Amino acid sequence: MNRRKFLRTSILGTALAMSPVSFSAFGAPTRRAAGKPGRLNLSFQPYELKLRHAFNLAKNQRTTTPGVQVQIEYDGLIGYGEASMPPYLGESVQSVTEFLGKLDLSRFSDPFRIEDIHAYMESVAPDNRAAKASVDIALHDLTGKIMGQPWYKIWGLNPATTPNTSYTISYQPDPAEMQREIDECAPFRVVKVKMGVGHDKEIVEALRRTSDVAICVDANQGWSDKEHALEMCHWLAERNCLFVEQPMPKEMIDETAWVRERSPLPIVADEFLQRLPDVQRAHGVYDAINIKLMKSTGMHEAYKMAVLARSLGMKVMLGCMTETSCAVTAAAQLSPMVDWADLDGNLLIANDRFDGLKIVDGKVTIPDRPGIGVELLG
Repeated sequence: MNRRKFLRTSILGTALAMSPVSFSAFGAPTRRAAGKPGRLNLSFQPYELKLRHAFNLAKNQRTTTPGVQVQIEYDGLIGYGEASMPPYLGESVQSVTEFLGKLDLSRFSDPFRIEDIHAYMESVAPDNRAAKASVDIALHDLTGKIMGQPWYKIWGLNPATTPNTSYTISYQPDPAEMQREIDECAPFRVVKVKMGVGHDKEIVEALRRTSDVAICVDANQGWSDKEHALEMCHWLAERNCLFVEQPMPKEMIDETAWVRERSPLPIVADEFLQRLPDVQRAHGVYDAINIKLMKSTGMHEAYKMAVLARSLGMKVMLGCMTETSCAVTAAAQLSPMVDWADLDGNLLIANDRFDGLKIVDGKVTIPDRPGIGVELLG
């Protein structure tokens, strides 16, 4: 969808029109007359992300991901954000737009009051993590632009220390399609293999026929037997695997701790971990945590989670959903402080709206632009 068409289709529903928030033509710079001068003005628009390949996961298959694109305008500057809602998050376009429609950010005259705005969002409704993340990302983009600095610099992080990102593949029943996915991995130094679908070893064996690239594995809670999970960890350790992410259902805490104690590979919490209090809960059960902005309510809390995990002696992974370059580049601002990155969500979709982070020789490369570092494509 080109920008002009996107603008034409940016009509908000009746329920949203009743909100106290001032809405503008989405995608264009908001004029002062469209909102309250010196106040934060919020606008948003549903946007379906189209996957380049079907995602075959332990519990479902999908070819699209629902999303909502967000803007916050303040005195002529615009901050961009987004919410991406894969099924397991429990959010939808309807829930996100309903939540955003309840917000009155025009009550705030200072966009730097991010802590206060988060407290306000929590008071409006619990949960709604992706919806809150969309506002948080837009606030960070806006405030970074006001300061004229990218957030990695504001946090004092060194962009030269960003990790390599993994590139995700999943099982495809068509051998030709499976090979196409494997061929696309060639530019990357780490490949993330989605498992838990009953063909786990087949994927790795197919990859190993042509490549010895390092892999990491995401079982997506797909292994319910601890003995099988441990056997897979040992099998993977012999095949240049770095770690195993969420091998067992998040409710199976004792069984996961049992696997961790015996596994030759680090065990990483994903679905088990949502927000800051979960980091302490994960300690002793998992070796590492996977932080995702859509689960943590955005960059503000994600940074706190990374700092806490480090203080507990845990490793940190930075992940994403299938997202445009807006949210992925926002997450990348944190990447110099993590051990592993899985920031390929924008590469897995066919309709990105933004230019942002680049992957150079497999390595996360953060753009030197103010805010979260993205530009809206024409």
